Amino acid sequence: MLGRALANLKKTVYYFQRNGAGDTMRAIMERLQRRGKDYRFQPVEEAELARQREECREMDSPKFSILVPLYHTPHRYLKEMIESVLAQSYPAWELVLADASGQEELKAVVEKYEDPRILYFPLEGNEGISGNSNRGLESVTGDYVGLLDHDDLLTPDALYEVWRCVCDGEKCGVPVELVYSDEDKCDGATKVFYEPSLKESFNLDLLLSQNYICHFTVMKTELIRALGFRPDYDGAQDYDLLLRAVERLLNSGGDERRKNRKWEMRNENRIRHIPRVLYHWRCHEDSTSANPRSKDYAYEAGRRALQDFVDRQGWQAVVTHMSHLGSYRINYKQEFFEARPDVGAVGGPVLSGGRVVGGRLKADGTPVHAGLKQSYLAYLPVQDAEALDLRNIRVREELQGVFEEVLGVRYTTTGNGDSFDISVLTNGISLTEAGVLVSNEIRRRGYRLLFKPDSNE
Repeated sequence: MLGRALANLKKTVYYFQRNGAGDTMRAIMERLQRRGKDYRFQPVEEAELARQREECREMDSPKFSILVPLYHTPHRYLKEMIESVLAQSYPAWELVLADASGQEELKAVVEKYEDPRILYFPLEGNEGISGNSNRGLESVTGDYVGLLDHDDLLTPDALYEVWRCVCDGEKCGVPVELVYSDEDKCDGATKVFYEPSLKESFNLDLLLSQNYICHFTVMKTELIRALGFRPDYDGAQDYDLLLRAVERLLNSGGDERRKNRKWEMRNENRIRHIPRVLYHWRCHEDSTSANPRSKDYAYEAGRRALQDFVDRQGWQAVVTHMSHLGSYRINYKQEFFEARPDVGAVGGPVLSGGRVVGGRLKADGTPVHAGLKQSYLAYLPVQDAEALDLRNIRVREELQGVFEEVLGVRYTTTGNGDSFDISVLTNGISLTEAGVLVSNEIRRRGYRLLFKPDSNE
């Protein structure tokens, strides 16, 4: 608990130095209000693990390669990482350890494990995290590659859950090429688990605001090998890889489709989220999770990786840092709908009494950010939405006829802007129902809905 407290104190001090007293106090209050009940990690029961092992006892495909670049890894961390892989209930795996330490010490630790699925490769030199990972990629033989940091841990059901996800895709006739799970953090002794990251299903614009996918990430081997890691983005090499992987998976129609229409949203089914914590991110002095100042360069590398993505799309935009480290804003210089032909409508927050009461909606019309203070909107990332609140929505011109088709009213804008004027809704339908109906039709036509926290009513 002491280590966790010190880590939080460091983050608070650093946040204060970056953003000042006012923003720091607002961030602390919002965090306290949103924390809710204390998190308790619930490991899978032994009986369930036994059932999984029996189910997969003769399984040899698909094979998962767990790629781990090593560099002066503390022996205890190395042992615990290896043992977390050995504990997997799914048997068809290999652990590829690419060691750039240039010493025999880690090799001696690894050789104590006699499992032939553990493969140790000493590298001739240290080429940095990306270069070392690329060397490791040369040796993988699995159908999929999972990325694991040398001081972190997998839960024993991690590969089983990924296997189930892949099988579900096959049953639906959709090849799964990128899988990610929920994660949490643990202290150096792996006794305390906290700060769970319970993620959304694939959300493109949230990924274009921050690397919310992070750990545990598994990719089809052909995909990750085709892309590789780029040394210019060391520190944010995983984020850069994800951006390029998503670009390739969604843009199956080629450059002309990207320029003249939009990415195929149906291809998002090739990207799957497992809503279960399968990864423990160890928090210690040298990790970004504990000490944000220790890897400032990582956040700048992330900004550059995102800027490179933006430039490849031909968007006239500049990527800047947000107050929260690791979060970014894409500032478009051209008209938004011209820059983003994949977006059909943009929505913003609806406020009452200084708090959010609408804006981004779930499929059933429930506001996603209900109750947030208005001051927190400055820290909220841009994100895709299932539905948008009609009280603060702007729709691209060629889709404005949807309102007459679905609601029987013309798309009319407010007198002081180009947002929809809700006063034209006179047929008794609720605003929530109307928003869901319009949103569903826009999405049915293959367009994305975007929630921008800085869009004014």
